[in-house]
Amino acid sequence: MKRKYILFDLDGTLTDPMVGITKSVQHALKAYGIEVQDLRTLCPFIGPPLKDSFMRYYGFSEARAEEAIGKYREYFAVTGIFENQVYDGIEPMLQRLKADGRILIVATSKPEEFAVRILEHFHLDRYFDYVCGASMDEKRVKKGEVIAYALRTAGLESGAEAVMVGDREHDVIGARENHMDCVGVLFGYGSREELAAAGAAAVAATVGELADLLLGRDD
Repeated sequence: MKRKYILFDLDGTLTDPMVGITKSVQHALKAYGIEVQDLRTLCPFIGPPLKDSFMRYYGFSEARAEEAIGKYREYFAVTGIFENQVYDGIEPMLQRLKADGRILIVATSKPEEFAVRILEHFHLDRYFDYVCGASMDEKRVKKGEVIAYALRTAGLESGAEAVMVGDREHDVIGARENHMDCVGVLFGYGSREELAAAGAAAVAATVGELADLLLGRDD
């Protein structure tokens, strides 16, 4: 898994966004008369594109799901964006990777504007050469599309020199669409079974294991 270019998912991989995302979804659903008290039931919204999740889990039409994203952002853009925390060990790992000469890229289905603000807030932006996310108009939102955009931004013609790191099947599938391997992580919101079924090349249970994989350590 040792590659010069490393693409990282954001939610569930670098940071735990559970509170901010679920409260934002809760806010959006309330606008449609849907009351959700247990935020944990909204965790499946972490990772996939929001429109897909509103349609899948609440039966929204495409038009209503797009409208619901606006309701979601009413809360998220002001408050939810910072109801978030960096996983233990992430910053030391990023420091080690940069010291080893790696080019680090964020590739997230979260709008790029929000991703930049989050990384700046947690002072992680200093480690990333590029921050690539979805477009605010949702025209670029699928993980494969975001990864392709990230590769172009980094000047890469293919994913052969790169590896993706993420916690959900969407990261693995998006990487495969771009002829890349993906390392799945278990400290986010996906399971080993989900990641393996999607075709993850390797799975790391902890940030320490992830660092060893990316640095090429086998001891």
